[in-house]
Amino acid sequence: MDVRNRRRLRTSLALATLTALAGPPLAVSAAPAVAAASAQCPWMDPTLSPDQRASQLVAAMTLDQKDSMLHSAESVMGYYGTAGHIAAIPSLCVPDLLLNDAGAGLGDGQKNVTAFPDGTAQAASWDTTMQQAMGAGLGWEAWHKGINVMLAPAINIARTPLNGRNFEYAGEDPFLAGATGTAVIKGIQSQNVIATLKHYAVNNQETDRMTSSSNLDERTLREIYLAGFETAVKDGKPGSVMCSYNKVNSVYACEHPGLLTDILKTEWGFDGFVMSDWFATHSTARAANAGLDMEMAPLFNGWNFGNALKTAVANGTVPVSRLNDMVTRIVRPMFSVGLFDNPVPSEPTGSDTAVNTPAEATLARRVAEEGTVLLKNTDNVLPLVGKGKKIALIGHAAGTAGAEQAAGGGGSSHVPSVGTHPVVSPQQGITQRGVADSDTVVYSNGIIRSEAVAAARNADVAIVYASDVNAEGTDRTSLSLSNGQDQLISAVAAANPNTVVVLNTGGPVLMPWLHQVKAVVEAWYPGQEGGNAAASVLFGDVNPSGKLPETFPASQSDLPTQTAAQYPGVNGQVMYSEGLLVGYRWYDAKNIAPLFPFGYGLSYTTFGYSRLSVAKTASGANVTFTVTNTGTRAGAEVAQVYVAAPAVSGEPPKQLKGFQKVTLDPGKSTTVTVALDKRAFSRWDTATNAWVKDAGTYQVLVGASSRDIRAQGSTKQR
Repeated sequence: MDVRNRRRLRTSLALATLTALAGPPLAVSAAPAVAAASAQCPWMDPTLSPDQRASQLVAAMTLDQKDSMLHSAESVMGYYGTAGHIAAIPSLCVPDLLLNDAGAGLGDGQKNVTAFPDGTAQAASWDTTMQQAMGAGLGWEAWHKGINVMLAPAINIARTPLNGRNFEYAGEDPFLAGATGTAVIKGIQSQNVIATLKHYAVNNQETDRMTSSSNLDERTLREIYLAGFETAVKDGKPGSVMCSYNKVNSVYACEHPGLLTDILKTEWGFDGFVMSDWFATHSTARAANAGLDMEMAPLFNGWNFGNALKTAVANGTVPVSRLNDMVTRIVRPMFSVGLFDNPVPSEPTGSDTAVNTPAEATLARRVAEEGTVLLKNTDNVLPLVGKGKKIALIGHAAGTAGAEQAAGGGGSSHVPSVGTHPVVSPQQGITQRGVADSDTVVYSNGIIRSEAVAAARNADVAIVYASDVNAEGTDRTSLSLSNGQDQLISAVAAANPNTVVVLNTGGPVLMPWLHQVKAVVEAWYPGQEGGNAAASVLFGDVNPSGKLPETFPASQSDLPTQTAAQYPGVNGQVMYSEGLLVGYRWYDAKNIAPLFPFGYGLSYTTFGYSRLSVAKTASGANVTFTVTNTGTRAGAEVAQVYVAAPAVSGEPPKQLKGFQKVTLDPGKSTTVTVALDKRAFSRWDTATNAWVKDAGTYQVLVGASSRDIRAQGSTKQR
């Protein structure tokens, strides 16, 4: 058996293990192939460190060869299913760099790939073990398709639920976003594929996304909008970071020395490369000297790197030392992640390979199941139990055509479905699962409301699917469901008291019908296995355990962005005047009751919390408590730890600083310990330009959501 076949076998077995969560999140790539050093390419000696290998290689390169590493070989996308391509240098043993979008699977026209749930669904699992497994599955598919740089994960903060690209991100909290991003990065890079953390930074709306300026104070920048990136960079160690389109305090993010060099590279120790978002480079010397290492796709006036950069080096406006640093930062992660020693299949072999295996489909289904959030379940209408039930399944998103649209969001992250993978519709999944219970499923797309109402009236239970459309490049104008879906739900609920609503949405929606229905399930954009995952949850084969990574407001007028100056901005200036009060921090500080709070999610069982103790440590505190399954079914609970700082700190009322997901059989208990480090008790001090811990008593709050605190303790810090 050759190396590649051994790799495929070992990876498939490891993925199956990770998918079942039967073991720890181990790396799922085969051992690196041994590359023999040669007189021509001595840096191919794998016994050397990545720094040594990068130094040797860069020293051997000509100016033209160095420049060729700093921008795509083509001016448009489309090289064998890539978003960007940097050509190989065979004489120096340098492989191609082949870049692909994005966090829910391989896009850019790739075929025979798996469509995973989008980023918000992944974050809603609050399960870093599973998230790392998903990253490994994504990396495995990328490697076998000839892709060695994935443009994922994206972890921008959901400042406003109107942002059309929030579905790609990990919610409104930087601690959760950082943990999610770290896990996905580790998974992708375990497959000898570079992960790209994006979009850095303060990129929180699609309106005027290429020209607007995100204006905010340093403390808000550090505590809210950079904190997740900091965690993911330091703990996940991505090979690449993508800078964003927007300006930050009037300076383009891709030519912002404070962000790119001072914070990212110097303070955080990032040793990989910064690539621009597509068409986000606006200068040559200014961008290069600020810290941009790679330009992707020229704007209307052609490449800023390339000949223009060579001229800048020649005339001294870009130092040779900076040029060498740019190239070093690109080839160093190529060595450390394994791109030299485990080269991807050559094209077109890679792009022609089918990677949508049963193991990958199983993984996609598991991610969708774990990310599903049960929002309401009156009278235990769910799970659907009993034999011979009559089920009315209603809504465009439940059918084949609608499910194709609702499987994922739009834009560069969209995983194409035609000829690549089967999207299992709710109609397919629920009908197939209903066979086991001798159920009858009647489907109505809901276009003719009288037909939908009639189907509901003649059923034991009515399941209404509702969806929205979120896409890169455009923001939502309203949190209301479109196309009369609210009215459809109300009409069905009036006809059948046992009405269940399943939402395929990219984020929060308003629910004027909430009091009329028995149950609500948020399934997000669930990927190709959405129909099967929903069936598993609705019938109780899987106990839902997802928690909201984003607050669902009761009214659009309750949002933290109250003025046009805040969102979408005036004359291209977007004022982040709400400061630290983003997401649940805003609702807590203003005493506004949300429709559903951050961290919220029900289960088919119940959990109790007890025996909380908070023990001070040298740098912070250890929070220990007991979680007990007090119900009659096995299930998983996400225990959340929040910290409330003393008033002198000027912090929001409470902030997430730790969590742990535990799985328990009925009646069983487990002891959970969450370690809170110094940063859990620190704020950014603009006077000293550093993280500081104010002396005083900090409240430690443990619970099932940001508004469901079950136990409270305290610790004195100094």
